[in-house]
Amino acid sequence: MSAETIARAETMTGHGSERVMRRRQWPRGIWPYDRTSVAPRATLASALAAGAIAALTLQVTVVSIAYLLTGVAVAVTAFATVRPRPTRAQAGAVLGALALLAVAVVRGAEWLIALCVVASWVVGSVALVGGWTWTGLAFASIALWLTPARVTGWVRRGRARLRTGRGVKPGRVAAVAAISVVLVLVFGSLFVSADPQFAAVFGAVVPDVRVTNPVGRLVLGFLVMGTALAAAYLRRRTPRFDALAPRPGRPIARWEWAVPLALLDLLFAGFVAVQVRVLFGGDGHVQDTDDLTYADYARQGFWQLTAVTALTLVVIAVAVRRVDRQRAGDRRCARLLLGALCVLTLVIVASAVHRMSLYENEFGFTRLRVSVMAAELWLGTVFVLLLVAGVRMSARWLPRAVLASAAVGLLGFAALNPDGYIAERNAQRYADTGDIDVGYLRGLSVDAVPALDRLPEPVRSCALIGIDVDDDPGWFEYNAARSRAREILRARPVGECTARYSG
Repeated sequence: MSAETIARAETMTGHGSERVMRRRQWPRGIWPYDRTSVAPRATLASALAAGAIAALTLQVTVVSIAYLLTGVAVAVTAFATVRPRPTRAQAGAVLGALALLAVAVVRGAEWLIALCVVASWVVGSVALVGGWTWTGLAFASIALWLTPARVTGWVRRGRARLRTGRGVKPGRVAAVAAISVVLVLVFGSLFVSADPQFAAVFGAVVPDVRVTNPVGRLVLGFLVMGTALAAAYLRRRTPRFDALAPRPGRPIARWEWAVPLALLDLLFAGFVAVQVRVLFGGDGHVQDTDDLTYADYARQGFWQLTAVTALTLVVIAVAVRRVDRQRAGDRRCARLLLGALCVLTLVIVASAVHRMSLYENEFGFTRLRVSVMAAELWLGTVFVLLLVAGVRMSARWLPRAVLASAAVGLLGFAALNPDGYIAERNAQRYADTGDIDVGYLRGLSVDAVPALDRLPEPVRSCALIGIDVDDDPGWFEYNAARSRAREILRARPVGECTARYSG
């Protein structure tokens, strides 16, 4: 046997082993590996365009419309170039994911945009894969990271078909694109130098890629292109992650779950009854108690109450798996005990929100305090959904409802404009008490500029020092909050800070 034959056999054996490993990666029927599917030409072209859009317009550190443009390009690749057509639920989820990315167009707070981008990734992934169980949704959110090996073969087969087909060859497309870019840059630069008015128009239309890190740009474009291809592959070969969900637990005797739940209900009821004055005492409780400040009152048990809320979700999740839903008596008992637990927990959630509200009113608003308040309100929404599920004794819709409530809640949080709200409340506090912490306010984003602009001098200048919005970006870096802040600061430039303020 020749050396060439041996090498070919070893190569074939290696590919066979790789295929076996890919087949055994998931249990049978979850996500079968398909060695025959081919990436469509439209998908390859659209993914390449998405990568180019990201490389030319998107800067991760600059909050702008480029986030939305990149998201739209990826969505088009996944849902417009691959069959089947998206369902109504998928279309709604895609619109929700794009709405979360659209926050980068109207808000300038980087921390808020980071939350929206992560949430958009999760919602968009669920739109691709679907899922009705907690396990299915969890795997769906990371599905894009599980596709590289499959997508590589899918794209390779697509490129091979392009090379052997009669259509346009990818090499020719790349050559034409490169020549076109060179011609536009060469002649465009000559026209720009010849006419200032044309230079202004040309600069506004053509992305001004100020490349300080060309390698980073290329890497970003490649990653976005890979994400678009992975999204299209998931639409074409969708895994069934719901099948990985654990089966419902074996029902147990009623007294085995009813006794612990009844004792827990009594404990919660006793806590609420004894602590009614403490939970909702407010100003009177603080003033009537020696050595108790607003800070102590707000923080006294706040994190413990938050932990109680989270642990109650775990208790309910475990209990419902052990209830025999076929027996009417067990269903009535579960509704009574679990419903009471949810209602009492809602009272505790209200207590935690009340404590934080008093703390904010007394010491001012910060990002952490406002975010914690929003998280507590969302947990309250989750318990309301649990009550509805308990009444219906059906929770198949619950995981999706919780995810949808989180996405809608985050959009509502962005609509509130947290940085602007924080600045506005602190400005109002300064008007009422004369106390203000400009050191903290300086760290807010451009979303806070309209509220801080209403402060009297020199407090206004002290709070606005360090905000730089002088540059006129291109259209692909547009951000409404930054544009408005630029107009305000150009109309009323920041002066000299002549004093220190804190409080």
